[in-house]
Parts: sequence; C-alpha cells; structure tokens
Amino acid sequence: MNSKRHGLSLGIERINEAFFLSIKVTGKLTHEDYEQINPLVDSAFQGIKSPKVKVYFDALELEGWEPRAMWDDFKFGLKHNNHFEKIAIVGHKKWQQVMTKVGAWFVSGKVEYFEEASAAYDWLFCED
Repeated sequence: MNSKRHGLSLGIERINEAFFLSIKVTGKLTHEDYEQINPLVDSAFQGIKSPKVKVYFDALELEGWEPRAMWDDFKFGLKHNNHFEKIAIVGHKKWQQVMTKVGAWFVSGKVEYFEEASAAYDWLFCED
C-alpha cells in the first residue's frame, strides 16, 4: 500500500494588534489546506485595522505545493501583504531557500530562511 503523509497545523496567538502565526506542513500543501487556513486567519484579523504579524513556518517536512495551492499561497500573500512584519521559514532543502527569496519579493515584511528552529525564533522575537 502506497500512502503519503499529509498534515497541517496552524496556531494563532494574539496580543492586541500583534499576531504570531505558527504553521507546520507535512507533505504537499493543497488547495483544501488553504480553504481551511484562509477563513481562520481572516477571522483572527477581523476588526483589526492594521494587524502586525510574525510567522513561523516549519517546512522541514514540506514536499511542495500542488499547482492550485501555489496560486492560493500567492493570493494569500497579496491579501495580507502589509500585515506581515517578519516571516521565518525553517527548512533543510535548497529549493526551500530559493522559494524563500522569491516569496520575499511579494511581501512587505522581512522574510528569512533558517535551518534551525531556535535561530528562527530568536530572529522573529528580537528587537530590531
């Protein structure tokens, strides 16, 4: 039997207008994943004029995106572009590092790639 692992976890913490999103993906991101993520994030931001968001994205077990999910990711980034202060992506593959650089072109905040979770958290929560 050939089974593929797939999982998505999303954590949202809020202090006033500051948000911390923690995302972990196993396998490939799908359109269905974005159908779950988008309403949760939109609901969390509801009523906040200018949310300030820091994102920790655990891509250690990410295998990629389905084509439609890539489009969903692009639209999500454009919709919330001005909300992102920092995005830390943790991975261990060269293509993830390249995608981080490409993704940074489409977001107003800072985007960095890390191979260690502790370094990503230190960067996210350091005072600039």
